[in-house]
Amino acid sequence: MAQRHATPVIGVLAVQGDFAEHIRMLQSLGVDAREVRLPEDLVGVSGLILPGGESTAMRNLLHRWDLVKPIKALAKRGAPILGTCAGAILLATKIADGDEPVLSLLDTEVRRNAFGRQLESFETSLVMEGFGKEGRSRTIQAVFIRAPEIVKVGPSARAVATLDDGRIVAARQGRILGIAFHPEITGETGVHRWLVTEALAAGL
Repeated sequence: MAQRHATPVIGVLAVQGDFAEHIRMLQSLGVDAREVRLPEDLVGVSGLILPGGESTAMRNLLHRWDLVKPIKALAKRGAPILGTCAGAILLATKIADGDEPVLSLLDTEVRRNAFGRQLESFETSLVMEGFGKEGRSRTIQAVFIRAPEIVKVGPSARAVATLDDGRIVAARQGRILGIAFHPEITGETGVHRWLVTEALAAGL
């Protein structure tokens, strides 16, 4: 009998925000997606998405449901974690607005709502370094909605996408990726495919 190839289970934090769009994106790629609300939901997942939403509400709910330590433990085991918009704020080691960091998994400083209110949302093309075939660059479509800015990248991380004016909108540290935009809204699959590939490589 031929050996079946295991497919990774990707968790999506589902305490608040646009988690449903990420789940649909993963399912369109044929990936098993799981809503994560409690620590036990993380058992058996090979990767995690922290979606966009309201970062203060998400912070409070992560602490209320005792999810901070299990998520940090998942990262320590080598699982890839993607934070989009508010999710990138949760990953950062410093928040310029003065709030205490939440997960401190990505060596970045972020500033919330750096691109204005929802009415000032915009879409643009971005070049992301290392997200194309064989590690080449890839151009993707990105939507910014009340997005944070990555104002500083520390020595443990590196910027992988910037706007034309030089503002950093994506940073990576190993298998941890924080982005200021919403690929799930445009149907852009590149970032989610990267997460799945990293989850397979982690072998969890």
